[in-house]
Amino acid sequence: MDMQAIFDNFRRTVSEHYFDMNGRVGRAQFWYFVLANIAFSILAGLLQSVTILPLAALYNLAMLLPAAGMGARRLQDTGRDGKLVWIFLIAGFISQVMTVMMALSTYSLGLAGFFLFGAQTALINIAFLIASLVMIYFWVQPGDPLPNAYGPPPPRFDPSQRVMPPV
Repeated sequence: MDMQAIFDNFRRTVSEHYFDMNGRVGRAQFWYFVLANIAFSILAGLLQSVTILPLAALYNLAMLLPAAGMGARRLQDTGRDGKLVWIFLIAGFISQVMTVMMALSTYSLGLAGFFLFGAQTALINIAFLIASLVMIYFWVQPGDPLPNAYGPPPPRFDPSQRVMPPV
């Protein structure tokens, strides 16, 4: 496995397909993107703990659209509509907003703040968990071997082979 090939896949996805929801992407390319994204997120979290800057939050916010585009193209490879990724994004956004509201209200109102937002936050987080599990199930499915409504099959991604950029 060539780490440079994995990094190049990540860089290409972010720079050339920032929020591209057209076409298809194969399982290997998608999951290697996810792997690199998690590694960089951990690195941002470590740097955040040293610098006391919100680097992890900024990184995750910056990667929201590339990850959504990649997720949509992966769904399209399995023959599903890429717009399903919006369910995941909206549920995650609402979950984060409710969690912040509960934390702030608990901080300012004490236990009353928890009772005010606790049940709603728990239900929304359960809905987000279910949406996450459904999306992961869709993403691990094999892609259509033939052309589908979203385009031809994606090229095979092999992390041991470095893809040279066009000159």
